[in-house]
Amino acid sequence: MTARSFFLSLRRTSNTIIKNNACSEAAPHSRFLSSRSLRSDVLEESSTPEGKDDLKTRIFTLRLPKRSVINVIQKWVSEGNQTSMLELRQIQKELRKSQRYKHALEISEWMVSHDEFVLSDSDYAIRIDLMTKVFGIDAAERYFEGLPLSAKTSETCTALLHSYAGAKLMEKAEQFYERIKDSNLSFSALMYNEMMTLYMSVGQVEKVALVVEELKRKHVVPDIFTYNLWISSCASTLNIDEVRKILDEMSIDSGSNGGLSNYINLVKIYIEASHLVNAESSPLVEADKSITQREWITYDFLIILYAGLGNKDKIDQIWKSLRMTKQKMTSRNYICILSSYLMLGHMKEIEEVIDQWKQSTTSEFDISACNRLLYAFKDVGLIEKANDFHMLLLQKNCSPTNEQG
Repeated sequence: MTARSFFLSLRRTSNTIIKNNACSEAAPHSRFLSSRSLRSDVLEESSTPEGKDDLKTRIFTLRLPKRSVINVIQKWVSEGNQTSMLELRQIQKELRKSQRYKHALEISEWMVSHDEFVLSDSDYAIRIDLMTKVFGIDAAERYFEGLPLSAKTSETCTALLHSYAGAKLMEKAEQFYERIKDSNLSFSALMYNEMMTLYMSVGQVEKVALVVEELKRKHVVPDIFTYNLWISSCASTLNIDEVRKILDEMSIDSGSNGGLSNYINLVKIYIEASHLVNAESSPLVEADKSITQREWITYDFLIILYAGLGNKDKIDQIWKSLRMTKQKMTSRNYICILSSYLMLGHMKEIEEVIDQWKQSTTSEFDISACNRLLYAFKDVGLIEKANDFHMLLLQKNCSPTNEQG
């Protein structure tokens, strides 16, 4: 497994919030059930592929956001068919992946309005995220506050904090963080990562260390992304001594985690090479310069570092400059840039890099390297990004193998 993927940040980029002033969370469900809307949905369902008729197919046949998924489910049930919580959750997951947030939220609406469906903490958390995307943060906030105390769990609290952080609402995020961190709830590293990501995104990197202190005070075990954000904050202020201390701490925690060991060794290479100190002052490559392999590794690190900081412009500049040099690229260079773009969700750029790699006369396209990258993303829990990458590879006739290698 490539060590590169373990330096990827969990920085979440906020999606464009679709505000609809005509709708609100308090609006009755009847708005979804008008006879006119139902007739339109039935007409649209008529285009269902011949021989294929199930609830998922009917829902995905709805092309326009204004069409109601609730009407489709209602019709499906009225025909004597059944649906389960498991099926609805799976359809909702695929709708979210397709960025059909309104339809995904309507599935949640259906589950809420039927007592036979008992929502889990994850269902409530997903609902908060979807409400943020469809109606805006205010609606999500009102929904959270209206939840019974039993539903105000670590998952739902983290979901609302994620909404604040994604929109860079510093004041609201900090107030909510202060409110929940001293509660009786047991939070994972994810909640602290949200605040660290927020501070990194708004340039208040000095506050990252305070979040880490709180995490340790609560005896929460940091994950790879916690360390990544922490190191990135120190690197951005050129605090190399602190980076070394973090690496020492990681070494103690890495006994059962080979990924952490690889990550530690990777970062140590760059520190020993003493290139990190000059990273911000001279990030671009001179096209006519003869670059050593050590310098190539340094630029790989800069690309990953800027991915952690969410700075796509810097990544674009470095990659463009590297491609202008005479140095022969290796699969490591391509995997580095692919992982960075993949972490930030830029599929168009990933497609371009794959084409560049396949057309390169100095480096053969390495299917096995892509395969390792694919599994690396899966291993750290980034399943959706891994699936997107897999689909793109298939489209490019670069089908990965079934072995991790």
